[in-house]
Amino acid sequence: MSNQNHNQAITQDANKLETVSALIAPIDQLNILSKVEVTKLLDSSQSGLYKLFRSCALAVLNTGNDTDNGKELLERYKDFDISIVQEERGIKLSVKNAPVNAFVGGKMIRGISEHLFTVLRDVIYNNDELYGNPKFNVQTSEGITDAVFHMLRNANLMKPGLDPNLVVCWGGHSINRVEYDYTKVVGYELGLRGLDICTGCGPGAMKGPMKGATIGHAKQRITNGRYIGITEPGIIAAEAPNPIVNKLTIMPDIEKRLEAFVRLGHGIIVFPGGAGTAEEILYILGLLLHPDNKDIPFPLIFTGPESSAEYFARIDKFIGDTLGPEAQAHYKIIVNDPAAVAHEMKEGIKKVREFRKHSDDAYYFNWQLKISPDLQQPFAPTHENMRNLELHKNQPVNQLAANLRRAFSGIVAGNVKEEGILAIEQHGHFELHGDYEIMHPVDELLESFARQNRMKLPGREYIPCYKVIK
Repeated sequence: MSNQNHNQAITQDANKLETVSALIAPIDQLNILSKVEVTKLLDSSQSGLYKLFRSCALAVLNTGNDTDNGKELLERYKDFDISIVQEERGIKLSVKNAPVNAFVGGKMIRGISEHLFTVLRDVIYNNDELYGNPKFNVQTSEGITDAVFHMLRNANLMKPGLDPNLVVCWGGHSINRVEYDYTKVVGYELGLRGLDICTGCGPGAMKGPMKGATIGHAKQRITNGRYIGITEPGIIAAEAPNPIVNKLTIMPDIEKRLEAFVRLGHGIIVFPGGAGTAEEILYILGLLLHPDNKDIPFPLIFTGPESSAEYFARIDKFIGDTLGPEAQAHYKIIVNDPAAVAHEMKEGIKKVREFRKHSDDAYYFNWQLKISPDLQQPFAPTHENMRNLELHKNQPVNQLAANLRRAFSGIVAGNVKEEGILAIEQHGHFELHGDYEIMHPVDELLESFARQNRMKLPGREYIPCYKVIK
């Protein structure tokens, strides 16, 4: 069914943003539902999930606008509303006072419309199917992985029969122009080699590789390139899906989002970023440092332009100071050489294919990776939980990586997530306590991110949400 927008009304006055109200029809996946399914959607959308549904939908409609603050976005469009309209042939979405940039020529942009119905599918439909289903026990490690598998399958992100070719690209939403242009060239080189891209779906280092890959794919006459975006409700307003994403999924929390990346992807490239990128690095290192994963190939490359050499030297030193040389052995740093990055990743993925082939593991989902509960169970970044993190070396190195991951996750929440920003406003800074040999490198790294404007979008003053207690 083609995208349809009915009853469009544009409003604007001196005191309000220009907005649009319209009725939107689904394009594909949700245009055929039973009456029972429609009733469940209506009931769920009017329950406690409505606030979450509304905030994620607004973030998608705000694609391309200049904010990375979820609380600020909700306040800017406080009159925005979205609801499900039941019709004999299925459902439509009624949006009121939506950002005008989501519409062109009286119709909602097709990609944004697709993402809007993804919000409906993942926030409401998956909640009913997974969390309302006793079949899934998300208190166990196996249950969480099973839930992640079903979410990715429902989002149609797994393609049986394809050789491994999906590269996960991590990096900051707040990067400078030189770094952004570099991510595009790396994406181009990956696209020329027939590799698809998966990112956190936002701007900056999440958009650049996808943009470059579209050109590489076009030159190779690849018409079915995948540009997968994986996000979660707390971060989607700060990192709204960029327009190139053609497959989007919203995981329930950051931990399931991170597991989705490593189960779905066949290798990871890390570009420069801030606290969120550090969190991702610590997650993958905590996973690769687990003894059960020591023989599983998983190519991991850190890269950026020449101007980013110091950044990665600092990241490498931080990892060495906190996690040691064993962690440093799990990645390669390649500076200012996009072709070498793509070649190295292509060769690494060949090893992944051979390993999966000989071990009879699926190409489309990495079942064999052992992910410990401390990397799977959701971490609530409350002031108490942040204060009580075990940040010392008297523990297995993979557990220290997991606890450091939680510390950086809390800082991300305090920087850009609505609930984290509200917690800081009400109770003051998060406090991080630990051994000096851990806390000193953490403090140095965070201060360097702030100096380099990696904590917020350019032009926005960064006010720290944390205090490091040494």
